[in-house]
Amino acid sequence: MTLVRKSIVALGLALASTAAFASNDPAMDSAVMRINNGWAHIRYQVGNKDAQFNQLAALEQQAAAVVQKYPGRAEPLLWEGIVVSEEAARASTLRQLGLANRARDILAKAYALNPKVADGGAAMSLGVLYYKVPGWPIGFGSTAKARSFFEQALAQDPHGLDNNFFYADFLAQEGDKAHARQYLQRALQAPVNHDRPVWDAGRRAEVKALLAKLG
Repeated sequence: MTLVRKSIVALGLALASTAAFASNDPAMDSAVMRINNGWAHIRYQVGNKDAQFNQLAALEQQAAAVVQKYPGRAEPLLWEGIVVSEEAARASTLRQLGLANRARDILAKAYALNPKVADGGAAMSLGVLYYKVPGWPIGFGSTAKARSFFEQALAQDPHGLDNNFFYADFLAQEGDKAHARQYLQRALQAPVNHDRPVWDAGRRAEVKALLAKLG
């Protein structure tokens, strides 16, 4: 029996443009973007699950180095958490929950430092973990916490591709297919991000697939 309801899916951020990466430190922004691009490549362009896991493990080390270089900054922590959560999705059953716990703790640190980081990206990423991981007594999952984090994320960026997609997926899982379709349509209306083409195309394909599944 797997420890998660379904694979803990990728936690790409709800960013309408690269402006959401901009901070007062261009060097940090560049380092974070490299982690972002590495994640997108592995998520959408590497086909073998074992290869994905191995490459994610290497990317995690790179992300951890960026976190160490920029202590007290939410942006690197956010992406380290995203990479670890992706590892959980690719890990063996016995390792999934441990990696999901670690991802939650890292993302919680990013959220504590700046709840508004990346247009609600930390809140959205936590929301995904809380609805993908089972609840007590197996894991830390919580429908109520997931909904609260999604509402915070959507308040920050109501038109974001990821915010709308993941909230729609959450609603579909809760049986609210009608509202899920509405948020999926909203996701498709998000502006195309030409600076992040791999993520943008990959996520839109997932949105369309879920729409087709819901009928």
